[in-house]
Amino acid sequence: MKHPIQQKIENLRDTLHKHNYEYYVLDNATISDYDFDMLLKELQALEEAHPEFADENSPTQKVGGAVTKNFETVVHKNRMYSLDNSYSKEDLLDWEKRISKIIEGEITYTCELKYDGASINLTYENGVLVKAVTRGDGVQGDDVTANVKTIKSLPLKLQGDFVDNFEIRGEIILPLDGFNQMNLAREEAGEEIYKNPRNTASGSLKLQNSAEVAKRPLDCLLYQVLTYNNEFTSHAQALEKARTVGFKVPETIKVVSSIDEVVAFVEYWDKARFDLPYETDGIVIKVNNIRQQEELGYTAKSPRWAIAYKFKAEQVSTQLLQITYQVGRTGAITPVANLEPVQLAGTTVKRASLHNADQIALHDIRIGDEVYVEKGGEIIPKIVGVDLTQRPADSLPTLYATHCPECNTPLVRKEGDAKHYCPNEYGCKPQVSGRIQHFISRKAMDVDGLGGETVDLLCDVGLIENYADLYALTYDTILNVEKAYDSEVSGLVYQNKLQITIENAIFGLGYANVSKRLASLLASKIEAIQDLLHTEYTLEPKDAEVLGKFKRIFKHRYEIVLKQNLSEFVALKGYVSLSDFLILKFNGKEKGANLFDTSFDELLNASKQIKYVDELKSIAVFEDKYEKFNETISKIANRRVVGIRETGAKNIIAGIKASKQIPFEKVLYALGIRFVGETVAKKLANAFKNLDALFAADFDTLIAVDEIGDRIAESIIAFKNEPLNQVLIARLKEYGLQFSLSEEVLQNQTDTLSGKTFVVSGVFHKVSRNELKKLIEDNSGKVSSSISKKTDYIIAGDNMGPAKLQKATDLGITIISEDDFLEMV
Repeated sequence: MKHPIQQKIENLRDTLHKHNYEYYVLDNATISDYDFDMLLKELQALEEAHPEFADENSPTQKVGGAVTKNFETVVHKNRMYSLDNSYSKEDLLDWEKRISKIIEGEITYTCELKYDGASINLTYENGVLVKAVTRGDGVQGDDVTANVKTIKSLPLKLQGDFVDNFEIRGEIILPLDGFNQMNLAREEAGEEIYKNPRNTASGSLKLQNSAEVAKRPLDCLLYQVLTYNNEFTSHAQALEKARTVGFKVPETIKVVSSIDEVVAFVEYWDKARFDLPYETDGIVIKVNNIRQQEELGYTAKSPRWAIAYKFKAEQVSTQLLQITYQVGRTGAITPVANLEPVQLAGTTVKRASLHNADQIALHDIRIGDEVYVEKGGEIIPKIVGVDLTQRPADSLPTLYATHCPECNTPLVRKEGDAKHYCPNEYGCKPQVSGRIQHFISRKAMDVDGLGGETVDLLCDVGLIENYADLYALTYDTILNVEKAYDSEVSGLVYQNKLQITIENAIFGLGYANVSKRLASLLASKIEAIQDLLHTEYTLEPKDAEVLGKFKRIFKHRYEIVLKQNLSEFVALKGYVSLSDFLILKFNGKEKGANLFDTSFDELLNASKQIKYVDELKSIAVFEDKYEKFNETISKIANRRVVGIRETGAKNIIAGIKASKQIPFEKVLYALGIRFVGETVAKKLANAFKNLDALFAADFDTLIAVDEIGDRIAESIIAFKNEPLNQVLIARLKEYGLQFSLSEEVLQNQTDTLSGKTFVVSGVFHKVSRNELKKLIEDNSGKVSSSISKKTDYIIAGDNMGPAKLQKATDLGITIISEDDFLEMV
């Protein structure tokens, strides 16, 4: 018999779980907020007085309080795939045609909104939440259970009977009203506002104190249930049942039976989405029947049974100020448009991809053009056109870069390639750093404690030149290594003058202690900094007082500048030149004191040559005065000191040591062989078992491996023949990395099914479809998604489609049962 206090605590928990569900999921509160708070306080007091009756899924957990300094990385039991995108009815018809070749009979679809937030995978056991893991890279993510438990609409304990053990996936979002309220509070506190709900929701999950997460009005919308014993026949049925036990499954989901109905759903929500309380960027269409989903399976990246329809991206126009060029880890050159900052889909866009020389030529994109910008798939900004009516009369065609912007090596472009490349593979800094960053990445060597910024630091100070050098690092060699990085003041050089954004100039001038938030607000309404003197603003009293003081100081300084004819203030729209800024900052002090011994003409001429802040130190006019305005320049430049301290040094060395246990297929991927991605690396590792065998294989042997084509084979041969790579591999072997499959993996692998192709169809009971496919591959067989003359066996489970059975019979293909197959292996 339970203790009376324990029974009271459990009754209170059940009551509060029920009220949470009614309020946050059903939107139908049956008690007042005050009464709810009183019950919660009563429960908290009882739990504190009787810790022996603690429950990690008590409603009191929604208040938060747990502190997580490091989020544990967890491998997903079921991989979280990304979705293929579509943008038209034709794309959807093509998708329907592809899946109809694999499955037979009637197909129904579910249509649901594509929520714009942070994906989460939740694990429930015996009706209670036990783990919440972010999507991460799809294979593994971060354990954020303590933070997710604070989300009011998410049940910690289910309200009724459901599957005993299951996973459920959803999107953690920040509703627009809550997001706006958060920003109002931040504005009042003089803090920088959040840019958009999506990034804020995602960032909330990684806050270290769950009590802070609890203060944020996060919500969780669920969209997929994964069970282990096929408890549901359809996706819609699973979600409907999930809704009844406490999960917030949106009512907008709809089951349809044709692509025309899908299109009608898309067209409706393309307009109605703006009335939703949260952001959405498209529609997700899924095959509803779970058996058909299993039949369709997955590609290397996406489920075949689902596709996303993306709404047309928002488009704005702005001025193209400059074209710069970036170098990737493979040497690929990407042209980047530097734009006059503009608001687009909730973020400030300053840069956009121009893709390659062909795209620039196609649109005849030129510096100074008014260009149309949109976010491709609502994520990466891109230029999609030019407003030729706004083109300046003196406009000149863009001449694409001929030399690498980093190492000045002449660029090359092979026939058939869209991009130009820098061939200085082992001497070009971004390529060197990029290969090391790829090597340490999560899908590769997964070196904890090391990130791109730290890799750049270690390269810059000469401690590493390649990924093998990582294993020679010691705690003592990296402790307190640091470097100061000065970005260009505004990231823009125009007509050989460094330009500062007006927002940063107002903040950097510091008159009347103007805040970054207020500086941003003031800059949003003016095109030149002197416009401040005659622009009216509607501000809160506190801000109005600051602006009044700012204007008085600015007017005084500006008049001195005009009297001395020191500057014309003819700056680019939205910018101030560095020389103008320095004059306003350091001239016109009390009694007209001048911080500089030299003339302002000399200062003006010197500033024309300044490109990076560090160069100020070497310019004679600033030699003795640098420290006096170093802090100001650093503010504007976002000057950063990157360093490795005691804890960081320990974590890096521990991460490098732990990476020696990473399995062979990931090491192979980490080497960065061109065209050898994650999936190809696994196939090669399974085919050759170790690196020596792989590198001993000739061209014909390589292309004989399933899905290994000419380009991959040629790339492997080129990599192994490079003398520097041979040295690196030899060093990595000495350091103890895994260059062969482990004994444990090899024990589970045979050549029993070598040369045989299998199709898996139907529902199975002893092992899952995925386990069957893994058994085929572990025994050197090939899994195919469709029946053809090349198919050797069909493993038939329950409910195998009659058309598939007929096709197999017509082609004379052997049909075996689950038991038959298990006997084979």
